[in-house]
Amino acid sequence: MKMRVSAVQYHLHTIGSFEEFAAQVTHYVKTAAEFESDFVLFPELFTTQLMSVGRGDGSGEALTIDELPGFTEPYMALFKGLAAETGMHLIGGTHIVSENGRLYNTAFLFYPDGRVGEQRKVHITPTEVKEWNMAAGDTLQVFDTDKGRIAMLICYDMEFPEIVRMARARGADVIFCPSCTDDKHGFHRVRYTCHARTIENQIYVVTTGTVGSLPTVDFMRGNYGQAAILTPNDVPFPPAGIMTAGEVNGDMVITGDLDLSLLHQVREKGSVTTWRDRRTDLYTDWS
Repeated sequence: MKMRVSAVQYHLHTIGSFEEFAAQVTHYVKTAAEFESDFVLFPELFTTQLMSVGRGDGSGEALTIDELPGFTEPYMALFKGLAAETGMHLIGGTHIVSENGRLYNTAFLFYPDGRVGEQRKVHITPTEVKEWNMAAGDTLQVFDTDKGRIAMLICYDMEFPEIVRMARARGADVIFCPSCTDDKHGFHRVRYTCHARTIENQIYVVTTGTVGSLPTVDFMRGNYGQAAILTPNDVPFPPAGIMTAGEVNGDMVITGDLDLSLLHQVREKGSVTTWRDRRTDLYTDWS
């Protein structure tokens, strides 16, 4: 089984309306469609661009994070429509949703047939808690598609090996990681751990981040991002485990083909067989 994936280095900049946001999203989706991709990944928190629309009173003041869920309905309609139109699976980055007075950083998988899967961010950064009062999700989902079984884990989630082990144990061969980091330190924390997760679990990881800047939106003024398609670091995969990567902080889309049969090959007779060789008899008690 093979799947073609695209990842969007989404350029954040101030906009004046939801229609501008929709036009930018549509541009990236149509770019991926020209490559006949099966999956398209957008970054974490890219819908914060909608906060830059402001209040329309000439003050230049951005909307607050508590107001961002007000865009959920048009956001969902946009991505559902594009998935149906193009026949691709769209991972709509993450969007902030509200439930029972709590905010959740949530990734959405839009199927071409109209179904929608969702995964809330499980591990919340100190900034998300302190500045945005974000709540943590408490479940892990895996998703069956006609191209294979996948999971979506959001940025900081990839820094915790246990949850990726859980996704792999439930049959996920590809982890999509939408990310948003504001400097090189944060970027490399996520990137290096994505590499580690491919080696530990003998899976593919597709990751991307936001680029550009939102000068009026607190905590979104700085972005440091790069998309990458990462593989296990073993023959027959590329040396260093990088299939392809974008230009750092560039506005672009990258694309690559994932051959799931190669994962099964290295799990059975790779130079190392890390998934098979786990000592579960020794580390069942993680506490």
